[in-house]
This record gives sequence, C-alpha cells and structure tokens, in this order.
Amino acid sequence: MGESGSGKTTIARMLVGLECPTSGSITVLGRDRSRPARGSSERGSRAKELQIVFQDPYTSLDPQQSVRSAVDEVLRHHGGRTAPERAARLDELVDQVGLTMRQALARPRDLSGGQRQRVAIARALAAGPRVLVLDEAVSALDVSIQAQILNLLADIRAETGIAYLLISHDLAVVRQLCDTVLVLRRGRVVEQGDCARVLDDPAEAYTRALRAAVPVQGWRAAG
Repeated sequence: MGESGSGKTTIARMLVGLECPTSGSITVLGRDRSRPARGSSERGSRAKELQIVFQDPYTSLDPQQSVRSAVDEVLRHHGGRTAPERAARLDELVDQVGLTMRQALARPRDLSGGQRQRVAIARALAAGPRVLVLDEAVSALDVSIQAQILNLLADIRAETGIAYLLISHDLAVVRQLCDTVLVLRRGRVVEQGDCARVLDDPAEAYTRALRAAVPVQGWRAAG
C-alpha cells in the first residue's frame, strides 16, 4: 500500500514481466524474475506461477471475445487438456467467479464493471497460478460491487489456497483481504508487518499519515 506514485504498480508490472528492474532483483517462489522470459517454455512456466488482474477490466479484455472464448484461449495455451476437459474446467471457472452461462456467452461491452472483473479473475485463474497479483482490482467499482468482489476473492482463496499480492491505496480493502502489509514510499518499503498491527498501530509517520488521510464517515468540508 502507499500513495499514488509510490511504485506499487511498477512493482506489479515487474513481477509479471511487463517491465524489468534497472537494479536489484525480484524473486518469486524461489525463482529470479529480474530478466525477461526466454522462449515460450519459460513464459509458460512463469504464467503458471503468477498472474495479474488489472484495475480496469474493460481495457484488459478483448472486446471481440466472449467470456468463454477469452477463458478457453488461456486453457488451450497452457495445454494438457482435451476439448471436453477444457469445457468442463471452463464451466467450473465461470461458476467459481459467480457468472451465469448466459453471461459466459456475452462480450465485455454487454457486461457490468463487476461482471467484467469476474471475467478477468476467471481468465487469470485459468492458467492455474500459485500467486495472483491484484493491482487496484476493485478501485474502479462502486462500493457495493467492491464488497462482492472482495468476498469472491476471499472464497476463492479459501477453496484453492492461492496466494494474493494486493496493491491498493484503500486501507479498508487492505484490512479485509490481507494478512501482512508492506508500506511503500517513493519506491522504498518504509514499514511492514502484520496487517492489523500496521494499520492499527503504525510505527512510521508516513503510515500514520496514510491512515489519517482516510475519509471519515459524516465528515463535511467547511464552506
């Protein structure tokens, strides 16, 4: 967590290989991720380790693909399944993220923002990753839909054991989904530890400032 410009999304993009660090190293599940993947085999193995769900599902989905087509494309790419097995797994994923079979035949423009984000989650899960990066994955949704997606993510974690790396400036979202937290400022970790401890009793002035900046219900601006 951290303010805008603190480096959260840059780290996410480096984790999934969309950018490379200019110095230092990145290790995920014991493997160095500091350099670009070499060849399709290495890209495939990395994809099975870590996937990302972006903030805006509309721009991260192909507007010409139906939900089924988008998810099936990932299943085909990672191989190892017959057509009937892919169809069965696709139905499982659609059900797991709370979409109907009718919605699975739709294109992104015909779905709501929350439904599109469910599609993005299903597509990421189709690769079978051990870690899912959630880059402000609910910040573009209204509060009621945010709650639905966060509950969905909690259920998926309980069912599958997948690990989440959540990137957010919203302390309420961090509190609901996270066990541990790292606080970033200008690309550096200034505080880390148990989520409840960091949010309830922060040791660093910067973390206290982030907490103090959270709007309080009932507060009104003067004038």
